[in-house]
Amino acid sequence: MEGRNAKALRLALAVALGVDEDKVRITGDRSPFADRRVLRIVRDQLARQGAPHEELFLVAPFAVSIQQSDGHWRVVKPAPVFGLDAWQQRLVLWFLISAVAMAPIAWIVARRMARPYQLFSQAAERLGRDPQSAPISLALTGASEIKVAAGAFNDMQQRLKRYVEDRTAMVGAIAHDLRTPLTRLKFRIEAAPDELRNKMASDIDQMEQMISGTLNFVRDASHGGTRTHLDLSTLIESLCDDMAEIGTSVCLEHRDQVILNGDPVALRRLFTNLLDNAVKFGGGATTRVFNRDGFALVEIDDNGPGIPEGERDRVFEPFYRREPSRNRDTGGIGLGLAVVRSVARAHGGDVELKDRPTGGMTARVRLPL
Repeated sequence: MEGRNAKALRLALAVALGVDEDKVRITGDRSPFADRRVLRIVRDQLARQGAPHEELFLVAPFAVSIQQSDGHWRVVKPAPVFGLDAWQQRLVLWFLISAVAMAPIAWIVARRMARPYQLFSQAAERLGRDPQSAPISLALTGASEIKVAAGAFNDMQQRLKRYVEDRTAMVGAIAHDLRTPLTRLKFRIEAAPDELRNKMASDIDQMEQMISGTLNFVRDASHGGTRTHLDLSTLIESLCDDMAEIGTSVCLEHRDQVILNGDPVALRRLFTNLLDNAVKFGGGATTRVFNRDGFALVEIDDNGPGIPEGERDRVFEPFYRREPSRNRDTGGIGLGLAVVRSVARAHGGDVELKDRPTGGMTARVRLPL
């Protein structure tokens, strides 16, 4: 069935070409969409542009056929747009409309599905920063497998805690039990000659210092303090001021405001040990605090003799000391840097030692904010 526009246009074409009306044919899509919606939209647009009411037009797809004098038909069709026919253009249009309409729903569904995985990521990051962090809540939405995985993650976290606690408890018990035979040795060496007794007493004192240091190290590692938000640059500034007051060459050269979640007591011990080492073995310390890319970066420079590259990791091992620059005469039992690395890693960070171009060492501590 021919539409009103097509009839009028066929008559107009026949008059303009000087042929009979029956030699002009117009065919096209007569779907309700083409005849009603599109035509109405086009008419309204033409009316807004001031076109005459009788403006004639066709909506693709259509074909105008005109019979020639030799009996052949000449057919005119609209050219494809971007290589697409009219029905393909409609398909693309409907696809785009559907995609726009479904985008908010798809975004909500994707967020809902990704939420459990985000919680897993956050829990793993918390566990890396704080072994005593809270477990994942089992009140998760989503598939049943998500809740099973959350339960398995919590069980793993508890097993890791028990493993660390059992190991530290064992080391602490051994160190504690060693004090009893050392006490007996003290009484038994009383009958030894003075020269031998003094040497033996010195060795026993050193062993007792190592045992006390081990007990303190184990206690601090297994029983972390309460974590809170603190200004790291202020904490380090107070340490530098305290050491400068007693005549040591310590200064804070640069400070950015750095707020992080950490154990104030443990962090104070970490930077106190590094500053003490810089003063003992380098004559002084220059400190800088930076806030870079989501991390707190603390650098402590000294002018000491430095450490060979092959030994820079070993100095963080418990009871390791270098001779002769780092020995018992300078104090300590070799746990200072072990405590530094333990505290830094317990906060999700780390510490490293680097050579300075002008001589000496730089201790660099990196902690996540």
